[in-house]
Amino acid sequence: MAIWQWIQNELLGMQWLNRLIGGGLTALGVDVSTRLGGSLQFFLYDVIKITVLLCVLIFVISYIQSYFPPERSRRILGRWHGLTANLVAALLGTVTPFCSCSSIPLFIGFTGAGLPLGVTFSFLISSPMVDLGSLVLLMSIFGTKVAVVYVVLGLVIAVVGGSIIEKLQPEDQVEDFVRAAARPAELDLPRLRVRDRLLYARNQAAGTLRKVFPYILIGVGVGALIHNWIPESWVTGLLGSRNPLGVVLAVLVGVPMYADIFGTIPVAEALLGKGAQLGTVLSFMMAVTTLSLPSLIMLRKAVKPKLLAVFVGICVVGIILVGYFFNTFQTFLV
Repeated sequence: MAIWQWIQNELLGMQWLNRLIGGGLTALGVDVSTRLGGSLQFFLYDVIKITVLLCVLIFVISYIQSYFPPERSRRILGRWHGLTANLVAALLGTVTPFCSCSSIPLFIGFTGAGLPLGVTFSFLISSPMVDLGSLVLLMSIFGTKVAVVYVVLGLVIAVVGGSIIEKLQPEDQVEDFVRAAARPAELDLPRLRVRDRLLYARNQAAGTLRKVFPYILIGVGVGALIHNWIPESWVTGLLGSRNPLGVVLAVLVGVPMYADIFGTIPVAEALLGKGAQLGTVLSFMMAVTTLSLPSLIMLRKAVKPKLLAVFVGICVVGIILVGYFFNTFQTFLV
């Protein structure tokens, strides 16, 4: 337990970095006990920590992903049927470090290739909601039990959501251009050398950092504002146990926003520190990462309004249930 606590706090949580930054600011004459000094420490610590974790995690995940290009993923998904296919699609989504918008082109490709709609929607839900990076990041902030349960419940939403959509048989709700898309040729996939995979992983990490870094700055900035400037009574009043609709409010606020888990982590951490309930915070994170206005606009180009509404409804209901689950069992999970 002592070793694992060290891994969680010092290696993943990088508490040594927080102490180092605090000491450095103090040496420069900045009083970190003040609001301004505390905000500066929070900002520098979270930006550096999340950036380092992002680069390492995306590099590792991208190396794994190099074994699953879209054509190979399509072949894998095509081998399974029924509930098993939904589960495989959801698990495959965990090794694709995509935001909600980046998942849409793969969804269109899989659907155009003839895969069942329920299977492709299971992938579309799980890909931005849960991945290996989110597991490690959540472990560093909320602990192992919370991280594991978060990922498991996210997979449950993806599997159940895809299965419901499959039962509805909404094939007529897909736009014609998606169904008319040519299926990819059954070509032999090139064998990549280790050097090629490492280069691919490096480029993916660099590209993701360039795309995500502005959202990290925004997310950490908002987190620093909440952490040191927003009265705790405001947060607990809106998102604490005294407001039974806090989960619903968090989901409704999070749905239109566009960010990935790297941008939402500091906001969630600050909200939790101010007294927000765990489930309310996690449901906010799920809503932001899974449903965003840009991704819904893109998805509307591929599916008709009825199917889009079903997809949003399933995700919103699932996320709200996850939030209340965590709030109910928060004592046992933290």
